[in-house]
Formats: sequence, C-alpha cells, structure tokens
Amino acid sequence: MSAVPGLSPSEQLLTGLTRLGQAVRLTAWHNAGPANLTPLQADIVLFLAGDRRPRRQTEIVTALASTPPTVSDAVRALVGKGLAERSRDPADSRAVALTLTDAGQAEADRLAVVPAPLRAALDALDGEGVAAMLRGVATMIEVLQRHQAIPVSRTCVTCRFYRPNAHPDDLDRPHHCMFVDAAFGDGELRIDCPDHQAATPAAG
Repeated sequence: MSAVPGLSPSEQLLTGLTRLGQAVRLTAWHNAGPANLTPLQADIVLFLAGDRRPRRQTEIVTALASTPPTVSDAVRALVGKGLAERSRDPADSRAVALTLTDAGQAEADRLAVVPAPLRAALDALDGEGVAAMLRGVATMIEVLQRHQAIPVSRTCVTCRFYRPNAHPDDLDRPHHCMFVDAAFGDGELRIDCPDHQAATPAAG
C-alpha cells in the first residue's frame, strides 16, 4: 500500500503551527485597544508586566527576537502613550530601564484576557489535548533554543528546578518542580515561568 501523498505528518504539523501563528498575530492586530497598540508594542507591554523589575531595552530586544531600532521605536511610542516610563537602571546608573506605568499595567491586564476567537479554539481541546500540545511545544522550544534559533524562553524543560518523570508511578503528575516542591503533569507545564532559572547545559 502506497504512502499518503503530500506533506509528511511533521511537515503538516509545521504548516498547522504556522497557521496558528498567523491567527494569533491577526488577533493581536484586531485587539489594539484604546491605545492602538501594534503587536510588538503589545508584546513589550506583556513582557514588562511578566516581571515588574525595571528591564533594559537590550533585554526586550533579546526576549522578543527583534532589532534595537524596531524596539526603540516601539518603546518610544509606549512612553509617548503614557504606558511605559524610563528611569536610570538601579544596577547601572549609565543605563536606562523601562517599567510600566499604572496605565500600562491596566493595558497589560486587558491584553491578558484571551480574545473570543482564540478562547473558542482553546476550548475545543480537552485536558488531554492541551497537555499533549504543551508537551510537544515545550519539547520543540527546547530544541530550537539549543540550536539558538529562538530566544531563550523560561520553560519548565530548560529550568534547573525541573525533574522530568520523577514520579513514574503517577501517570497524572509524573514530573516534579523543586522550586515549589510539588509534582505536576504535562497539562501544567509552563512555557513562560517568572521563577525560571536556566539549567546548566549537560556536558557533551
């Protein structure tokens, strides 16, 4: 029996992920809100909200895989809209750091609400479907980071506190997080965790 013609399952998956990425980006454009945010401006607001410490612009460039001029323009716009403010970095008075204003935090709270089309798509998955996708996405991110193809993401699978399959007899919660000292399952994997600390790379 001949194989099904067309793209392989892996290539079909990549096509599907591309389509999902397009949907997320289009939704971001349609969710500009009263501040008329671009998707990059929205990403910066959410990045600053994810860790309230003052963040340098270079950190934003690295985290969002953008360029200094592009981020600089977006930051200038956010400051002009009253959503972010610049201050001297407490760790280095020569450097400038960014934080959200109260209005910026309110905008971050608005952006954190999943728009209806994406919520409907997520709700179409049951718990097992969500867990499987989280496991797959986390694995792919880890490999892409190893190849330096994407910025470092604060995922469980790259964290020094993560112990995969530490509880093999517990099918629902096989992994263990040493930071909170608790078992958890694939459905609780974090793609972006504020408590993440990078694991030491294994010796080759």
